[in-house]
Amino acid sequence: MEEEIKAEFLKNGFTLDEEEEILKKCHMFCLNFSLKPSDLVSSWEVYYLNRQLDESVVKDAEMDGFSGHLQNEQVEAVVKKEPDLYMYSFKDVDMILDAEDEDTKEVILRTPTDKSEKLHSDLYDSAQKTNSNIYSSRRTPKQVTPFGTRSNKFVVKFNIDNLPTSETVNGMHDHENLEDAVIKRIQPQKRCSLVVHSSGPEPGCRFMYDRIEDGFNALENRIRKHAAALVASGLYQEPMDPSVASQRSIFAVGMIFCDDEGHLNDKSILLQSSVEHSGGQRVRLELNKLSHFSIFPGQVVGIEGHNPSGHCLIASEIVDSVPLTIAADTNLPPAKRQALNEEIQATNLSSTPTEISLIIAAGPFTTTDNLLFEPLKELLTYATRKCPQLLILLGPFIDSEHPQIKKGTFDLSFDEIFRSEVLRMVQDYVEYMGSDARVILIPSIRDANHDFVFPQPPFDLDLHNLNQITSLTNPGIFEADEVKIGCCTVDILKHLSGEEISRHSMDGTPSDRLSRLASHILSQRSFYPLYPPAEGVPLDSSLAPEALHIPSVPDLLILPSDIKYFVKVLSLGGTSEGKEQTKKCICINPGRLAKGAGGGTFVELKYQGSPDKMNASIIGI
Repeated sequence: MEEEIKAEFLKNGFTLDEEEEILKKCHMFCLNFSLKPSDLVSSWEVYYLNRQLDESVVKDAEMDGFSGHLQNEQVEAVVKKEPDLYMYSFKDVDMILDAEDEDTKEVILRTPTDKSEKLHSDLYDSAQKTNSNIYSSRRTPKQVTPFGTRSNKFVVKFNIDNLPTSETVNGMHDHENLEDAVIKRIQPQKRCSLVVHSSGPEPGCRFMYDRIEDGFNALENRIRKHAAALVASGLYQEPMDPSVASQRSIFAVGMIFCDDEGHLNDKSILLQSSVEHSGGQRVRLELNKLSHFSIFPGQVVGIEGHNPSGHCLIASEIVDSVPLTIAADTNLPPAKRQALNEEIQATNLSSTPTEISLIIAAGPFTTTDNLLFEPLKELLTYATRKCPQLLILLGPFIDSEHPQIKKGTFDLSFDEIFRSEVLRMVQDYVEYMGSDARVILIPSIRDANHDFVFPQPPFDLDLHNLNQITSLTNPGIFEADEVKIGCCTVDILKHLSGEEISRHSMDGTPSDRLSRLASHILSQRSFYPLYPPAEGVPLDSSLAPEALHIPSVPDLLILPSDIKYFVKVLSLGGTSEGKEQTKKCICINPGRLAKGAGGGTFVELKYQGSPDKMNASIIGI
């Protein structure tokens, strides 16, 4: 056996330092783990690459670490065969017996001052310990991380309270005692209905087949639909070719472009109209006569102005949104479209306010100094106390920008980390909360374990009849108890803020830039209206071209961003047949749950049918 082991090492380009001692130990490994010499050497190659060893020399000093690597491989093989089986280790015993572990005790809003609160926090902790996983069990019980040394667990940083009966005191939520919390969780809670409006790619789809023709058609369709919607409103005439010289005022619809590779400025604005109206030609756009405007590359606008020379369109008015009552499908006959608009208005007037409670958090879900997912654990612990009807988690879950993910200093694959850490923790949460709890997972292009493409297919979870956890496309639209919610994890707000140029009226009226950036998403009816896309965004125009389209203004729009967290009520207005129509939408940027080595923020929201009846809190963790 030892000769065979030696031959396999030499065959794969490895030499032995202390040959006799190493061969004895490798012989023992083969007997203990039922391995063939070829399998043993294959495992050594994996260990050698993971440890980033410089020399191809097998040293006796590495044998203890190699033994641990073989044990982990054996455990993972057993878990794959029997996923419901849990392998206990001495560290689990230490965690259960260690009564001084502060990081597993302090899991509620602030330091517990009541025995019942301590007992309640231990209820979920004990359930989580017994349902832990192999990867989490490697954590040293006495390990102290910067995240674990925080003085405050949860701090309310921002609050909007429009509900008549508020449950907040001095900006902090009251704690329920143990009996109330347990009764609240055990009693049948109203399970929210969930309707997913899927127009995105499916799991396992083929991508990276984007053609120039697909990209051109996607832009052309955006211009065509925008123009059709403006004409259908009855407020604007049929668009004309803006590149033709004319002394009279004309109306044109086109897309904003920059005539250089740099950022947009007053002298570099181009307007490209549709193939139907101008053959796709571009003309320089001058906005000096406008007192205020806000534009960015890729924005589709209507322009009223004149082009006296044929080389420059001088704008007198800019139209950057369409009336709200225009139906999503502008290809419908006028009579049918009018009937649909009347039906939508009647429904909005007669519908009763729907109440729903949500907790919304966006990744990263672990701090940059480890992969222990402590922020996610505390978020789920907080959710067990508050019992929301819907928990929305937006990626990245396994962040490709995480230092340890970049280095690859672990033995598990990205998908195994996602399933053993994130998904197992979420499964424990829904099992603990009961059948009425719902969780929605939305991926990010920064997820190392998922397809790097935008729009992005949902996670392929395969949870064996556990229908409480739902994965959506990125971007995605769904309805929870008839409340329409749109989500997109690509940081469009940050990308727009770097490309937008604007001018404000001189009347002293303050301009809320964040609200303006978010309003662009709704005005353009697109989750990603910027074109060309920002560097690092793998936009694929051939993959589900309708996935980025927003057919109607949602009640809630969730746009996680590196820009500072906010909850804002956006008011969009339009005119139809002389009547003003307005629609309000709550735009939410929950921030990031983890920032560096510390905690970030998430949002807790209680919504009762309109922005005027809601309670929203941004909570720092």
